[in-house]
Amino acid sequence: MPYNSKFEDQRKEVAYFMRRLYIQRLTTTSGGNVSFRVNASIIAITPAATDKGRLKWKEVGLMELNGENLTPQLKPSMESDMHLDIYRKSATVNAIVHAHPIIASTFTASGRKIETDLTAEARAILGEPAIAPYALMGSKKLAKIVSNIARRYHVILMENHGVLTVGSTLLQAFDRLEVLEMAAKMNILIDLIGDKKPLSDIRIKEIDKNFS
Repeated sequence: MPYNSKFEDQRKEVAYFMRRLYIQRLTTTSGGNVSFRVNASIIAITPAATDKGRLKWKEVGLMELNGENLTPQLKPSMESDMHLDIYRKSATVNAIVHAHPIIASTFTASGRKIETDLTAEARAILGEPAIAPYALMGSKKLAKIVSNIARRYHVILMENHGVLTVGSTLLQAFDRLEVLEMAAKMNILIDLIGDKKPLSDIRIKEIDKNFS
């Protein structure tokens, strides 16, 4: 069976979550990328130059972890090196979502972190997001920086760029990105309202102990 017809179920899931990102206004038509580890040596990943709002499963590419494009009729995502580096370095990561949600991405250009200690849900799902220093998008330098951070963190704010989340499933990685955008909105709203009352250190330790 040719590779362009293999792993249909997994590629359908990748296409679904990419469309969902677009529907939820968490990315643009041309922005963002989603991938999934389909087996020990192959990932499914969204391609470059494709309408993300109408993505079909046969438009989702397949790549070997060594970088070989198994679906040469599809142009790999410009961030494929970043995805592949993360999978090579982190055996527990099975899914990656990278996008440019407007509020969370605004924080990447502000030098201010997104506080995740305002609600128990945000802390439990996100933990403490990491910040990746700037490197040119699509570059091997960015891939190296982000993949090293992804060994220890599952939510990464990429300076002057966007955000990346990892997970053991596509749903988990997507959920983390969606909750991150909600947390970013809450950061702004709490500044407007005032009287911020974040979780206490004791409550944070309790959440981290039970949900990390």
